[in-house]
Amino acid sequence: MAWIVLVLSGLMETVWAVSLAQSDGFRNARMVAVFAVAMVLSMLGLGFALRELPVGTAYAVWTGIGAVGTAVFGIAVLGEPTTVARIVCLTLIVCGVAGLKVLS
Repeated sequence: MAWIVLVLSGLMETVWAVSLAQSDGFRNARMVAVFAVAMVLSMLGLGFALRELPVGTAYAVWTGIGAVGTAVFGIAVLGEPTTVARIVCLTLIVCGVAGLKVLS
């Protein structure tokens, strides 16, 4: 259960990062509200997962999911550049996160 909550929490990290970027410097109230709710949910989920998972592993997985999710959203939705180097780097993050899951 802790792993499922951790993955969902990492996805909420993606939501808050994207909504923060879309908030226009905290001027877009709707995006600020999405940011705040997603951040609270993300932190609560991480805190819950830390009851059962080692902090180093959980934090690295949480951050990795958020970083890759945010980058993929940027590429897929916001038209950010897709380069071979970028894809390789994102793949390395995914491999690291998967490795932490398998080895923990």
